[in-house]
Amino acid sequence: MNSLYARHRSVLPDWLALYYDEPIEITHGEGRHVWDAEGRRYLDFFGGILTTMTAHALPEVTKAVAEQAGRIVHSSTLYLNRPMVELAERIATLSGIPDARVFFTTSGTEANDTALLLATAYRRSNQILAMRNSYHGRSFSTVGVTGNRSWSPTGLSPLQTLYVQGAVRGRGPFAGLTDERFTDAAVADLEDLLGHTHRVAALIAEPVQGVGGFTSPPDGLYAAFRRVLDRHGILWISDEVQTGWGRTGDHFWGWQAHAQAGPPDMLTFAKGIGNGMSVGGVVARAEIMNCLDANSISTFGGSPVTMAAGLANLGYLLDHDLQGNARRVGGLLIERIRAAAAGVGAVREVRGRGLMIGIELADPVTGRAAPEAASAVLERAREDGLLIGKGGGHDTSALRVAPPLSLTVAEAEEGAAILEQALRSL
Repeated sequence: MNSLYARHRSVLPDWLALYYDEPIEITHGEGRHVWDAEGRRYLDFFGGILTTMTAHALPEVTKAVAEQAGRIVHSSTLYLNRPMVELAERIATLSGIPDARVFFTTSGTEANDTALLLATAYRRSNQILAMRNSYHGRSFSTVGVTGNRSWSPTGLSPLQTLYVQGAVRGRGPFAGLTDERFTDAAVADLEDLLGHTHRVAALIAEPVQGVGGFTSPPDGLYAAFRRVLDRHGILWISDEVQTGWGRTGDHFWGWQAHAQAGPPDMLTFAKGIGNGMSVGGVVARAEIMNCLDANSISTFGGSPVTMAAGLANLGYLLDHDLQGNARRVGGLLIERIRAAAAGVGAVREVRGRGLMIGIELADPVTGRAAPEAASAVLERAREDGLLIGKGGGHDTSALRVAPPLSLTVAEAEEGAAILEQALRSL
């Protein structure tokens, strides 16, 4: 056991998970690569859990952070803050939500927590609909709407949560249906569920489930849900913490794959916008955002330094069409991964869109989830110089591939080749 690992174990919680049998210390990065304390270079296909969205050590972001830190680091929301107003203006316009207001937080957990506070206050109800296999954060309220047993340490909650079918296309009672019949069945399930409830505040849903293993419903399902929700006055919160900013390639926001019934009432964001800095937030229609009748501030949400990073990062992403790059290079990468997985019995499914790709592993005989196989591939990929992630609602049996959006074709080919060797080592 190396000394830093021993020190980690002695002072940090046992439940603070570490990847790899021999955990690594990442000391620096550049572009799509990172280096560990031993000097080994890795191609990074996980980006700090989808957080390093554009590139490691992106000069434009580094410069913006340094310049702002040289002026003032912190002031809080009690004072006017030019970078915060400028970033809020850009995000409000990009969100697609009419008459939008933006509130900044420091994380996706806190963003979802805020959205739940707004929804329950606006609707005067603590009933929430959430999706099976979902993940929305690690706070007391967000754990209470997380439908993934691996990330739900307590059943206690200030909310009454009811879980809806439809987010997982390949498992469950509707798995054998066509997309159209799957959507119809999920809508019927929602209608039936609402027949058993009192006043529901909101549905919170990830357009593509992140921790759940990059699984998603057929396009248009949440639009069909929205039509039902609207009849009951129920709000729709789109959790865009992992899907936002063009990562799926086809759309800037995940909700846009379900846009037939209009935009969500609220969307939450975090991770990629700060490119590693602590930025999260909520976008909501003004009447919802302004419904609170008590004081509220944020000490660290919207800090001048993180807002400067967000502005520089968003500008770089838009100026360089990284959404288009995610679509083009992501399309190549998923096809290469599918080819690499062909003939590997343990690969149950390769799914995803853009640079958000999941590889689900299962026992080829029984069809049961294969978490040991997922761990083995994760380890072998690291040994060969590639960092990927894990997830999935059935015992963490899905590999998660989510490189920075500036990934090149050559790097996609290199990563796919390493993944092929790791999968075939099973």
